[in-house]
Amino acid sequence: PNHLSAQRTGQIYAQTPVNEEITELENGVFLKLNTSNNTLGVDGSGEWMLVYNEVKLYDNQRQGYKDFVVKADETVGGKIYPRMFKINVGDIFTTNMIEAGADLKAGDQVTPTAGAGEKVGILKSFDTGTEPDMVFEVLKITTMPDGQPGVKVVRVK
Repeated sequence: PNHLSAQRTGQIYAQTPVNEEITELENGVFLKLNTSNNTLGVDGSGEWMLVYNEVKLYDNQRQGYKDFVVKADETVGGKIYPRMFKINVGDIFTTNMIEAGADLKAGDQVTPTAGAGEKVGILKSFDTGTEPDMVFEVLKITTMPDGQPGVKVVRVK
């Protein structure tokens, strides 16, 4: 996170499990709340929220924040209960959860994905003729702390 208002406003949600199709959940993806069955996924009517789970590092020699993933088969009861941050206009963060191979530059716009067959919840370019609900503008092409390629984005819509 560079500037996430949810850390100050308390717009953090953590009581809802992901739907059963999601067996692995990586920090930095986006999910929506499906109120009809009270689960998180990509088909809900709610707004996209950022998965930002707390990571407990007991041994910095062997652990790190790199590609932190929660796996259902490693949780109590086999369900994943992620910590979700509401992302407001003006929030800024750096992520590697963006469409692989995307030829992005500063000023390009991206939105969370929900299509079938795609890695869901990652940021992806969209056609300029469409108007997604949530839009991020690329501020800078950068690297993550561990050297992976990343982008710094700000929510503009």
